[in-house]
Amino acid sequence: MNIVIGSRKSDLAMWQTRLVADRLNQAGINTDIVPIDTVGDRVLDTAIAKIGAKGVFTEALEDKLASGEIDIAVHSAKDMPSVLPEDFTLIAFTERERPADVLIGHRPLTLDDPARSVTIGTSSVRRQALLRRHFPHVRVVDIRGNVRTRIQKMEAGL
Repeated sequence: MNIVIGSRKSDLAMWQTRLVADRLNQAGINTDIVPIDTVGDRVLDTAIAKIGAKGVFTEALEDKLASGEIDIAVHSAKDMPSVLPEDFTLIAFTERERPADVLIGHRPLTLDDPARSVTIGTSSVRRQALLRRHFPHVRVVDIRGNVRTRIQKMEAGL
């Protein structure tokens, strides 16, 4: 038996996909991994919420599933649309790692001091809303890219 797994090309997506493939291989199921380019991966200069498509990271995966080019897709649950296309099912979840968000910066940071100027970059609409609700004095800017790219942008002052 051989299962073809589709996944985004990002480092995180490939790590998650290799984890799933390894688990399947250990169970005696052979796997092939097919990296897939998505709208969310190609359009990096626009906020995700403004791209205008639902499932900017999942639509291409869904197309490959529907056409039979891949058997399953591995994707972060946090980026899944709330409604799946008909005939699609979430079939498995890996163990959850630490659920907390992480702030990366050059120095220790507290968000509780409204007098201190703080800028936080994130592309997550959820994180932006939470920051604006609980820390209205914090400047929130949209920042796209994988972790490595976001750190480079932070260091460059973007």
